[in-house]
Amino acid sequence: MTARDPKAPEGAQRDRSMAKDAERRLLAGPSSRLAELLRVLRIAWEFVGGFRRLHFVGPCVTVFGSARFREGHPYYALAQEIGGKLAEVGFTVMTGGGPGLMEAANRGAKEAGGRSVGCNIVLPQEQAPNAYLDEWITFNHFYVRKVMLVKYSYAFVVMPGGFGTMDEVYEVATLVQTGKLQHFPVVLVCSDYWQPLFDFMQKTQVAAGTIEQHDLEHLSLVDSADAAIEIIRDAALNTFGLKYAEPRPRKRWFLFE
Repeated sequence: MTARDPKAPEGAQRDRSMAKDAERRLLAGPSSRLAELLRVLRIAWEFVGGFRRLHFVGPCVTVFGSARFREGHPYYALAQEIGGKLAEVGFTVMTGGGPGLMEAANRGAKEAGGRSVGCNIVLPQEQAPNAYLDEWITFNHFYVRKVMLVKYSYAFVVMPGGFGTMDEVYEVATLVQTGKLQHFPVVLVCSDYWQPLFDFMQKTQVAAGTIEQHDLEHLSLVDSADAAIEIIRDAALNTFGLKYAEPRPRKRWFLFE
């Protein structure tokens, strides 16, 4: 397991404050040309760091979900079961790397003997990487993090969550709708939580013509780990031709990997 950052709490707080200030300056409007150039280079370097760290993680399934459902909650148990079953199929389980349902999915994968990866984010309220990660990387920008969560995954499991989870599910659905992603299953787990969203999309968005009926065919609503795994296994193994023991890219010493 990758060692935790030994940085003192004061240093971590300072880094979170700097990251928040950088985001505010980015979104506040135009800066000087030099400042904008340097900002682009920092963002590009963050992408490069993510690509290098995650290049070898293997075929992944990303699990989205709230950080607020902790151990003892039924959603936590279900996310843990899904993580374990994904690992048994041969996938690396990727999450946002934080607590709650992200931790549960990583924990399930780890305890099943699989690989567990996290893409953490610097927030004003500290989000430490959970304890069940084989590999993790922390990003300053949400959009960089979201690219990484999508880039290496062949399917997406969406557990109950808040604004962040809603943002992620709609972004992935948009990528599928527009053909940027093809044949990538998006599985929403827990119908008691997600049915109202499906009803809104069906009765309001489809009815208004803002989305098409066939757009909803890319989303699956299930209640069990077995149902989620069946959809993902069929799509990934049959559509993409993945093997249970898919070989990973080889590291090159001359690239300092």
